[in-house]
Amino acid sequence: MTLAELVQSDAPIDQVGQWLDGLDHGQRWAAATTLGRAQQRTLYEKAAQAPAIDLRHFVAASVADTTQVIHHGWNTLPLPAPLRRFQKRFCRPPREAERLFGYNEGLTRGIVGPGHFVAVPTTGNLAWSERGAVVVDYFQVADGAIPAGWPAVVPNSQGLQRIVYFQTRDFMRRISRHVSIGAAYKVEKPLGHFFLLVRED
Repeated sequence: MTLAELVQSDAPIDQVGQWLDGLDHGQRWAAATTLGRAQQRTLYEKAAQAPAIDLRHFVAASVADTTQVIHHGWNTLPLPAPLRRFQKRFCRPPREAERLFGYNEGLTRGIVGPGHFVAVPTTGNLAWSERGAVVVDYFQVADGAIPAGWPAVVPNSQGLQRIVYFQTRDFMRRISRHVSIGAAYKVEKPLGHFFLLVRED
């Protein structure tokens, strides 16, 4: 059975997660890139029943502060396949545990910018927590140390970033040990676009 077939079946989210956990990184990434918008929407809905995701899914506690962790992304935007591929790169700020810094890497970064963000738990905001237990928040950008080699931090209101990232938030749900799914919102309005992230260990 393929991932697409599994998602479209009545398989619960834990079965989908177990299937993904049985693959290596390359196989997981290849499987993720077979899912279109309707399938990702279904998977996001299934993931409401998954254990709540937390910041350690994106950067494990064992990873040193300001060390980047790469999550390979596949989105549902109506673009050619190479432009649907991207990376979200995360790091934990020094001596902090309740937020992560990050930015977006991909073929479009030179055009629309890095899209810096801060990822935080949605605890305490009922409307947000129903969408996912972690929010990738583009209203915020890093205000502390970031890894060497990352692009300079600029607000998402600047330049062409404003079109893509300004006033945007992505709400994240867990799929498996390495895979998560996000739903994009502009202010408080769902955009109807989703993306899969596959962590590279």
